[in-house]
Amino acid sequence: MSEQPTAAATASFDYAMPSLGADMDEGSVVEWLVEVGDRVERGQIVARVETEKSDIDIEIWQPGVVDEIIVPTRRVVPVGTPLMRLRSVDQESSATRPPPRRAPVGSREHVPATPLARRLAAERDIALGEIVGSGPGGAVRARDLATQDVAPAGTEPPPPEPAPTRSERMRTAIADRMSRSNRDIPHYRLERTVDLDALQRHLAAVNDDRPVAERIVPAAAFIRAVARAAARHGELNGTWSDGGFHPGTAVNVSVAISLRTGGLVTPTIAEADRLSLDQTMERLRDYTTAARAGTLRSEWMRADSTITVTNLGERGADLVHGLISPPEVALVGFGRVLERPWVVDGRVVPRPLVEITLGADHRATDGAVGSRFLATLARFLEEPDR
Repeated sequence: MSEQPTAAATASFDYAMPSLGADMDEGSVVEWLVEVGDRVERGQIVARVETEKSDIDIEIWQPGVVDEIIVPTRRVVPVGTPLMRLRSVDQESSATRPPPRRAPVGSREHVPATPLARRLAAERDIALGEIVGSGPGGAVRARDLATQDVAPAGTEPPPPEPAPTRSERMRTAIADRMSRSNRDIPHYRLERTVDLDALQRHLAAVNDDRPVAERIVPAAAFIRAVARAAARHGELNGTWSDGGFHPGTAVNVSVAISLRTGGLVTPTIAEADRLSLDQTMERLRDYTTAARAGTLRSEWMRADSTITVTNLGERGADLVHGLISPPEVALVGFGRVLERPWVVDGRVVPRPLVEITLGADHRATDGAVGSRFLATLARFLEEPDR
């Protein structure tokens, strides 16, 4: 008699719409990259989710076998909504594991493709084998069918309904969030001018024998200095909710990255105060490249960020007065590095100077705390070997 599967052998779990930032309330799956019966491994990208700001690749962090796709593509659902159901791979025995699927060569199913691409191809009577896929292993994705989307002969396609572009939707989302920030958060603002002569000489020495692609830029030093200062002044590292301040359990720095198409995204560098300068640069490089290529990963879009850094100096702004991103209580802005007159040892000399601003929530701290934070931040930048 064959052994019957136990209840544990059929244990299942749901994979829910993740929170990809503190300002995300809902999202939709643009494209599923798995289908029923597929086995997924920890860290595997299973779908691409559209948020108000960007499309983000989402990973799964528990191995399993896909039992059901619960939410179809393009359906907007709240954060926390189950997207698919999986069978625990740890509980699945060889006796109950379904046999591998085999498709004959030359059949439509044999061509690697995402479920959405298969459905669209079937609806439009397009042979997948004739499409050059852009997905992993040459898999056909939905966007690969765009050029094949032709209306049947003799029909006049209806005019498309006007819809806001991604850039327009992003700007609207940012404007709504910043309106709430300006209305609900009692900001106080402080400024400090910092001499970057020592930092520039330090970076020049570090970058001297490195290829251009591996050099460290000042922005990485700014982020690391903010993280270290936030670790020293925990009153500015945390969130405000339910009428009170909640200190962060780590220093998770949200970095504002502008996109070439307009708008911005804010991936988070987790435990940034523990990273070396090289590690910080590596994170910044990865995030910037992915953000501008539209390939951000969900693990970078954390909802537990504790302080934000915005650097508009490279865009030409001398001074940045940003609005706090709720529920955080502080934002640090860096302006353009300019060579200006500065008094050193009683003499006026040219120095590379940067204007640093702090926007902070008066419910959580006051100007005395903010001033001490800026003093610590300035010391880390002016003495980069510390």
